[in-house]
Amino acid sequence: MNIAALIPVKGFAHAKQRLAQLLTAAERAFLAEAMLKDTLRQTLAAPDLAATFVVTSDPQVAAIASSFGARIIWQEAESGETQAVDFARAQLKQQGFQTTLILPADIPLLQSADIELLLAYPLSSPGALLVPSHDRLGTNALLLSPPDIIQLRFGYDSFTYHLKQVALRGLTQRTLENERIALDVDEPSDLMRLLELARSGETHQYLLGLKITQRAIEQRF
Repeated sequence: MNIAALIPVKGFAHAKQRLAQLLTAAERAFLAEAMLKDTLRQTLAAPDLAATFVVTSDPQVAAIASSFGARIIWQEAESGETQAVDFARAQLKQQGFQTTLILPADIPLLQSADIELLLAYPLSSPGALLVPSHDRLGTNALLLSPPDIIQLRFGYDSFTYHLKQVALRGLTQRTLENERIALDVDEPSDLMRLLELARSGETHQYLLGLKITQRAIEQRF
């Protein structure tokens, strides 16, 4: 199968600002790094992916991703997630990849079996398969064939936007619910949900070490 995974990753220094009341800047940076590592481990373990790419402009991110075996698509300057993904998927199409699986770096519950489930979906080309976030306001995975089949826009209510783009292209609406992919980490409540569901992983261990549940109770989150 000629499918590439694509993970856009910003630098860790200003990661996860919405967790600032619960975590220090350094703790948020370590959290972002741990989530990236968990996501990379599972993505690279999926046997039906031809390659895994990380698009970034950050040397630390690039070094970590390379150490795990991911390929780097280098940006000269950090841009928004939408711009980074558009830049990268154009390159993947030029390299001959027929299908792209786009994943965020902050879905630490992800398992390689979840990726295999997506790749096993009977998706024809042209086609798009969308996995919503837990609140259905975000899009936490997109399987696109070809990689540029629809216009993308990440951020608030991206799932609705992407569904509209699918309709504009005249494609069949294809969505898949997946509890582990659906949990991206942005708010304190996401951390609590992660601790409820996770049984292993670097992110899970890091949060346990920080005693996040106790902090959240003390700060009434």
